[in-house]
Amino acid sequence: MQNRDSFYINGKWVPASGKNRIEVINASTEEVMATIPDGDENDANAAVAAARAAFDGWSMTTPAARSDFLRKIQEGLKARSDELAKIIAGEVGMPLKLSAMIQVGSPVANFGIYAKLANAFQWQEVTGNSLVVREPVGVVVCITPWNYPLHQIAAKVAAALAAGCTVVLKPSEVAPLNAFVLAEVIDSVGLPAGVFNLVTGTGPVIGEALVRHPGVDMISFTGSTRAGKRISEVAAASVKRVALELGGKSASIILDDADLPTAVKGTVNACFLNSGQTCSAHTRMLVPQSRYEEVAKLAVEAAKNFAVGDPFGGSAKLGPLVSAAQRERVRNYIRKGIEEGAELLCGGPDAPEGLPKGYYVKPTVFGRVKPDSTIAQEEIFGPVLSIITYRDEDDAVKIANGTLYGLAGGVWSGSDEHAMQVARRMRTGQVDINGGAFNLGAPFGGYKQSGRGREMGPYGLEEFLEYKSLQFRPDATALTANAAH
Repeated sequence: MQNRDSFYINGKWVPASGKNRIEVINASTEEVMATIPDGDENDANAAVAAARAAFDGWSMTTPAARSDFLRKIQEGLKARSDELAKIIAGEVGMPLKLSAMIQVGSPVANFGIYAKLANAFQWQEVTGNSLVVREPVGVVVCITPWNYPLHQIAAKVAAALAAGCTVVLKPSEVAPLNAFVLAEVIDSVGLPAGVFNLVTGTGPVIGEALVRHPGVDMISFTGSTRAGKRISEVAAASVKRVALELGGKSASIILDDADLPTAVKGTVNACFLNSGQTCSAHTRMLVPQSRYEEVAKLAVEAAKNFAVGDPFGGSAKLGPLVSAAQRERVRNYIRKGIEEGAELLCGGPDAPEGLPKGYYVKPTVFGRVKPDSTIAQEEIFGPVLSIITYRDEDDAVKIANGTLYGLAGGVWSGSDEHAMQVARRMRTGQVDINGGAFNLGAPFGGYKQSGRGREMGPYGLEEFLEYKSLQFRPDATALTANAAH
């Protein structure tokens, strides 16, 4: 068992202000796998002070210098990939093979992407008699979730560092151990003191202290819509910039001309990845009324392929949920679906057989779900799929857009052009066309209550930048000279 007793602040490992501890639980064994410090306002103040003091120096470094550091961090994480995959499989419950590929592979790639972008990005341009420059927003607090812990950290921290910002990271207390490994890697590459700082604790205590701190310029948060609203309220008092990546209730629209076996299998995969603990999961499958019976049968067959079991066992495709609270939350939603009259096609609220320990939930598929029912409107965050029928394409689009969320979605058709026509009508941040793969270079974020701002690629870098216009006399030679840089 790991016992972490210090925070990484101002380039050093320093003891937490208080003595309180938080237990980190292994999702498959329900045993304590580590303890971490439960930070308070004093720890928040120390981390922000370090980031504030480091900002002037770091913000003036060249993009090339920042790129070199990001590349070294990438290499350091890659060297510890096996260790990180095991840690996250224990924290979150994703099967080890998938954990290595997704939970570790994506963040390693992201640090490399931002290493390249730091050099390739257009930091300034001439507009008329003005030189328009892009500058870092300042001290950034990154508050990250537990479902893809290191991936979400990398999406924020790598972009912020590339932009020239200094960072205070507060990872989820549910899955924090991977963040300590990142801090060790950052320490080993010699990043200047105070540029990156790590603290842990709960949202209502250290999280709120960081959000309201007058020395913080920006909050980048990924998590629940409820928590995002609270962060927006607290940050508004000091007019901080806030970037939010929040919940989702994404629809996969299967059109009448789609290859049904491929579309259904793809939708089930997009729903059940990471045991359904994915904000962009395609949890609503929209199908033509005339094809319901065929789709329902295919969905049950696809769900049966998701063997539930030990993430370290080798054969499981579906590991446990992250916690006892999350397991009970998902089971309650399944009970609610049954109560509201949806057709339970497979799965259910009972524990899977042969798994006496671990936060496991059966992969569950509901049919004939009403578009306005609870399980069709609220984010469940578990392996639960709702099949909803529609009359025609206009009805499908109306249903797809008929929630508070707008994070992701999919469209399946025999023609990419046909799918594109429908996808353009969906009020959501990203749409997979006929199973299009996730793209780390494309903008990720949502419409409506799914958030504000974008992550990934140059779009994510821009979130951490300000514009500044420098006006010159029309005949100024400095303007022409700067245009070349």
